[in-house]
Amino acid sequence: MSGFVRRCIGVILVLLGVMVLIFVILRIIPGNPAAVLLNDHVNKETIERLTASMNLDKPLPEQFFLYLAGVLKGDFGQSYYMKRPVLDLVLEAFPYTVKLTVFSALFAWIFGIGIGVISAVHHDRLPDYLFRGVSLLGVSVPVFMVALVLQYLFYFKFSLLPLVYDGSAVSMILPAIALGWNSAGSVARLTRSGLMEQFNEAYLDTARAKGLTARQAILTHGLKNAMVPVITMLALQLSGMLSGAVITESVFGIAGIGKLALSAVETRDMPLLQGTVLFSALIISVGNIISDLINRCLDPRLRV
Repeated sequence: MSGFVRRCIGVILVLLGVMVLIFVILRIIPGNPAAVLLNDHVNKETIERLTASMNLDKPLPEQFFLYLAGVLKGDFGQSYYMKRPVLDLVLEAFPYTVKLTVFSALFAWIFGIGIGVISAVHHDRLPDYLFRGVSLLGVSVPVFMVALVLQYLFYFKFSLLPLVYDGSAVSMILPAIALGWNSAGSVARLTRSGLMEQFNEAYLDTARAKGLTARQAILTHGLKNAMVPVITMLALQLSGMLSGAVITESVFGIAGIGKLALSAVETRDMPLLQGTVLFSALIISVGNIISDLINRCLDPRLRV
């Protein structure tokens, strides 16, 4: 069995585990979602009828297998609160989250790798100390604080960028920086340490002996080898970006999956919350497979 097939089977098992976990957690929380939807002023008989129509009166195993059968057919249920199919709501919100995640990842990669390379090349000098402080700040400050500071500086103080997302590319700059700031700090630290490990490798001496300058040898050869753990971490950070998107999308008014999940939590909309969590798990799992394929292209040793 090939490694790709094994990874695909692993993705299926992970999704099944996530489905079981979120299903059980939502069912053991005290309270009746039907009663929450109808509020306390409705009589008991009406609540019981709605509970039966939502299949919440059936045993947990039967509820789960009914849900699993629907998922296998592409039916994730209907939102209790919005009265629409969950899959339609998730697919409508997905492009906004993808756009936010892509912009955030680009910021994290460009900014993080850039200051990581500068720190490594100028290690133990002023640029190194300066950018190490920036990267440490990146991994230390939470997403919501970065978002609020950016809004204050670039909208209220200097009026340079929009306060919330309005559909334009310019209005995506602040959300992307807020969400990618933490990842950029981690990328910078890992890039610096990975690149410095390459400085004493023999292949860099060979490259310099062939006429390359020290900087050219580092950027053309050393950086490529140092990127393998960085790319792996970037794929894993997608999960952090997706979870951080809940806060970022709420602060900047982006109608993505994160904001949809937060709305589902507030209204205790179980089908909608299950759909957003399962869809996010699928994205993360696929991202990990893609990172493995990219790493094999960068490092031929991983193909063996």
